[in-house]
Amino acid sequence: MRRCLAFVLICSLAAAQQTLSSNTAEDEQTLWHLERAYWQYVENNDLSAYANLWHEDFLGWPSISSVPVGKDQITDWITSQTSKGLTFKAGEFKPAAIKITGDFAFTCYWITLRWVDKRGEGAAHTLRITHAWVRSGKDWRIIGGMSMPEPESPAR
Repeated sequence: MRRCLAFVLICSLAAAQQTLSSNTAEDEQTLWHLERAYWQYVENNDLSAYANLWHEDFLGWPSISSVPVGKDQITDWITSQTSKGLTFKAGEFKPAAIKITGDFAFTCYWITLRWVDKRGEGAAHTLRITHAWVRSGKDWRIIGGMSMPEPESPAR
């Protein structure tokens, strides 16, 4: 009877591990999709959809700010450029790492972007991005983050 109980316990743990691995893979796919959607929203100047990605208690430190910002300031970097007549163009999106622990996740990646004028001219810049995500019901929301420009000669 003990052997049977031990076997059932081992099978149950293996099934739970398989389900957890499956959920983690789904969560990773969802989070990378959300990160790409983030940049599509900026490119489409869809500030409402962009703002919906953020948790109400967000705190982050974007590279363009001298101080940390909250959710009420997350679109400032977009409107500061669009008000000058510039248009956002997303370039290469390159995932670096992702780590999911329960209802929390961290994504790290590089994004190359340009703010272009009416002639389509604008310098490309690559940023390193880190976002902290929290699961809120069925959805994920960005609760923290930081960005920095990629140096011309990255140290790796």
